[in-house]
Amino acid sequence: MTDGSNTQDAHGDDVTPLDIGSRRLLSDGRAIPVLGLGVWQIPDGKPVQEAVHWALESGIRHIDTARFYRNERGVGDAIRTSGVPREEIWVTTKLFPFEALWAERAFQRSLGRLGLDYVDLYLVHFPPPGLLLSTWQKMESIAKQGLARSIGVSNYKVDDINKTLQAADIPPAVNQIHMSPYHYSKDLAESCEALGVAVEAYSPLTRGKNLDDPVPVSIAEAHGKSAAQVLIRWSLQRGFIVIPKSTRKERIESNAQVFDFALTDEEMEQLDSVTQFSDSVLTALSLRRGRKPS
Repeated sequence: MTDGSNTQDAHGDDVTPLDIGSRRLLSDGRAIPVLGLGVWQIPDGKPVQEAVHWALESGIRHIDTARFYRNERGVGDAIRTSGVPREEIWVTTKLFPFEALWAERAFQRSLGRLGLDYVDLYLVHFPPPGLLLSTWQKMESIAKQGLARSIGVSNYKVDDINKTLQAADIPPAVNQIHMSPYHYSKDLAESCEALGVAVEAYSPLTRGKNLDDPVPVSIAEAHGKSAAQVLIRWSLQRGFIVIPKSTRKERIESNAQVFDFALTDEEMEQLDSVTQFSDSVLTALSLRRGRKPS
């Protein structure tokens, strides 16, 4: 089994070895945990509370929710009852774009449901048609009040980010996008990094669709790991922040155990080769189906 002593960032440069407490410095100077728990489609109440508790017990210190997920209340309850100090936990929630005209009020309602004094990261969940710049101005107002320590976007293409940057006093710190070896939008990821916008990968486990694929399975066998762990590790070695989702305790614990091995350059290239959607195909799908929230 390969140890985790030599990992690389998105540009292939050697970096400090990753561990469960590793954080990435954002453009605004704040440090976000590189591994988190996504809670999309986890019901509010006990299911999401248990998932958050199990993640925190596993050493994960990053929880990602959204207004659209309808489980902010349960996430907040879990954080308050976890026994982990609030300042150690990175909490992300998101603005549902249909509420972009009253973003400040929408944010206050999210904060109220969470029962927190602030969030660490507030994202525009996907680009609001015709309201890109006015929405970002409202996001900046929230940040300037200190209620959201960092602000960013989700499901933005390069053109969306460029338009936002042209009028921004505070640039987006993060772009949360669908990213895995099977949905590897390399041009988008590299463009974000070049613009100083950190890439955060949602659905890194392909919602379970590719966990029996021979490529990650064979790599997993070589390291004594699972295919899911290999896919998470791929995101980490690409330099992405990654937020796998699960409702099962054993899988949440397993998802956190990705820091005692490293993928070789050859294995990373093998995983890169399974990409099923090019940037052009992803754009076409986005236009056909509408941008889906993460």
